[in-house]
Amino acid sequence: MSTRTETIFALASGALPAGVAVIRISGPASLSMVQALVGELPVPRHAALRTVCQPDGQFLDRALVLIFPGPNSFTGEDCAELHLHGGKAVVHAVLKSLAGFDNARLAEAGEFSRRAFENGKMDLVEVEGLADLLAAETEMQRRLASEQAGGNLSAMYDTWREKLIFARSMLEAELDFSDEGDIPGSVSDRVWQDVAVLKEQIDQAVANLRAGEIIRDGFKVALAGPPNAGKSSLLNALAQRDVAIVTPVAGTTRDIIRCELDIDGYKVELFDTAGLRDTEDPVEQEGIRRAHRTIHQADLVLQLVDLSNASAEAETLVPGAVGIGTKIDLVDLRHDTGSMRCAFGVSSLTGEGLEALRRFLVDEVRRSTNLGSLAIPSRLRHAERLKAASYFLNDALNERLKPLELRAEDLRLASTELARVTGRIDTETLLGKIFSEFCVGK
Repeated sequence: MSTRTETIFALASGALPAGVAVIRISGPASLSMVQALVGELPVPRHAALRTVCQPDGQFLDRALVLIFPGPNSFTGEDCAELHLHGGKAVVHAVLKSLAGFDNARLAEAGEFSRRAFENGKMDLVEVEGLADLLAAETEMQRRLASEQAGGNLSAMYDTWREKLIFARSMLEAELDFSDEGDIPGSVSDRVWQDVAVLKEQIDQAVANLRAGEIIRDGFKVALAGPPNAGKSSLLNALAQRDVAIVTPVAGTTRDIIRCELDIDGYKVELFDTAGLRDTEDPVEQEGIRRAHRTIHQADLVLQLVDLSNASAEAETLVPGAVGIGTKIDLVDLRHDTGSMRCAFGVSSLTGEGLEALRRFLVDEVRRSTNLGSLAIPSRLRHAERLKAASYFLNDALNERLKPLELRAEDLRLASTELARVTGRIDTETLLGKIFSEFCVGK
């Protein structure tokens, strides 16, 4: 339990002006501070309308007041909320009044959540899920973050850790009491079977990391092809707005242009790249170098083929790329041989083929995230700790010539790595990085 003596406060709602502004207060003096501003406190966890005044009696606002005595609060401390009118002057005046109390100050970014973590209200996985939930822009991002913020992923990690603790206890019992009749001498044989199954589960979670990253960070799609193949036009058509400049001049796009789409609840990132060709222009050469790098890093490459250009038939597709025929409004596909190697034909001008392309993108994202559950890691930090745990389990399982005491130690090290995922064991540096991702007020 935290023993902090400072009381913190901050605007916890959106940018001002707004219809309603919520000020959150947490700490040992939070209830007395609110009482000094509003008089009689309401019943805990019941909203009540109160007049907010400065300690000298000057009127500030009429507000809904909520109090949450600890430990039954978000932070585990005494907490309060003031639901004010969302004018800048109103909020500023109330914040100024709160700052006038002893040992009271504005909260830093993520400080409320950090206190909740320190008081055992959340673990690190739930904290990270909460941060992702606040940042979620698509339905699948929301669902993935909800699994973490709701504790489902933490529950899985804790179950694995408890299994390792039980396995260690059985091994230690065999070591300490093998000469007594209460402990069967072959107990370790059953333990190692369970540990092998657990290692497979951890390895599968690590394998699901990429799927989690795609849902959380987006499915990256690179639009590749020669100049004037219609890459920028297709980007604008899919985004339904003018994102990239489109001109008849070859080589207009010199740098990477990025656009985010929400397609059926999945975040899809489109990258318009420089046209691939031989050129002496140093600026265009740099753009082409960046294009190749983006193509290499993409989850899917769509190589555009201008079907209205007869010479496009000789173009070689990037390995692994999906061919997309463009400008079908200018050609007769029944007699166009170049379209035979294209999965789709589209027209950015008329919109023909765009809906089929969108469905294809959704199918590709779903294929890359084909999961039975969203209780999966989505951060590299989790994967690193899980890989370390798997490494120790592998040593314990395969190095059978080692003394049983050392194999039991491998199990302890593996359980320690799992504890680091949820924050039972961690460093101050890591905590600072995680909580800095939050906005002030959360």
